Amino acid sequence: MLPIDPGGRVLLLRGYDPGDPGHPFWFTIGGGTDPGESVAGAAARELREEAGIAADAASLGDPVWRRATEFSFDGTRFQQEEDYFLLRVGSDEVSFDGMDDSEKETVLGHRWLDPAELESLDEPLFPPELPRLLRDLTSPSPGTP
Repeated sequence: MLPIDPGGRVLLLRGYDPGDPGHPFWFTIGGGTDPGESVAGAAARELREEAGIAADAASLGDPVWRRATEFSFDGTRFQQEEDYFLLRVGSDEVSFDGMDDSEKETVLGHRWLDPAELESLDEPLFPPELPRLLRDLTSPSPGTP
């Protein structure tokens, strides 16, 4: 999920892998789908749970980007397909109240970041393509004033 504030900044979470707590990283909001849940429904639910931002799944439209990835977390190897939705939000307020206990333990904080700030992070960023993607998504279209 890519929540974008009025300044064109994306919301990221900073956290760590319990299997490697000394190496924090930045990542987008998201998670898996529950049985019978649409991908857009999962994105809206995860946004509400992880950031306290309400969104209607139907208003998300189609994903703006997809990727396949592999990673390890807490000693388990994952291989997954990821769909990214863009949501323009009017406020930069964030709440962790909806996170489950394991998320609350491993999420260290959050920041709203523009592409230049994403590129200057001194910790890993997932997905690493995010600065380019954010520029593409927030740049005015040709002919737009």
